[in-house]
Amino acid sequence: MALYAIGDLHFGKAVNKPMDIFGDNWQDHREKIIKHWSESVNDNDTVLVVGDISWGINLKEAMPDLEDIGNLPGKKILVKGNHDYWWSTVSKLNKLFDNMKFLQNNYYTYENYAICGTRGWLCPNETKFDEEDEKIYNREVQRLKLSLDAAKKDGFEDIIVITHYPPTNDRLDESNFTKMYEEYKVKKVIYGHLHGKESFKHGLIGERNNVEYSLASCDYTDFKLIQIMK
Repeated sequence: MALYAIGDLHFGKAVNKPMDIFGDNWQDHREKIIKHWSESVNDNDTVLVVGDISWGINLKEAMPDLEDIGNLPGKKILVKGNHDYWWSTVSKLNKLFDNMKFLQNNYYTYENYAICGTRGWLCPNETKFDEEDEKIYNREVQRLKLSLDAAKKDGFEDIIVITHYPPTNDRLDESNFTKMYEEYKVKKVIYGHLHGKESFKHGLIGERNNVEYSLASCDYTDFKLIQIMK
């Protein structure tokens, strides 16, 4: 059993959304992801998918993408991204596939680890953070707390968090997310959302205050899954 992660699949089988407008490296990105996934993962492994999964604006449009993901090897745990407009109630989504679990206000397990998480949001910054951003930011912090509390209540000490947004602003300042990760002694945090070399510079990567942070945006990983644990 191994644990993998990838973010920002941006699949769009039922919609016309070519991704190569964001760079030549996005040419045939779907095929590159599927090829590496198929070659690297077996059915006993688990893959964490950290948001921006499908361009579909409703579940009908997203289903061809979700079905393709479901047909790939391994168990999958998915968290919502800012472009996942198709995302409905977790109870409804969790009835769709036997090997895919959708994460919101709850947790799932991998061996002796609890997999917690939430979508996240922009962290306070000097460029763009208004009252509406603050409202969503605080709500996402509370959703993260619900997920972590659920795992702690059931006795889990080893916790991995998946989230779509980075845990800090572009200056890597402390946030309410990073404070909570440290308070709950989270082992690892995997996130996505950042695209392009300039954005990658503003992602918190590596260990800080005993928490290990990993960026899993697919263009950062060259459209390959990263192995989190063997």
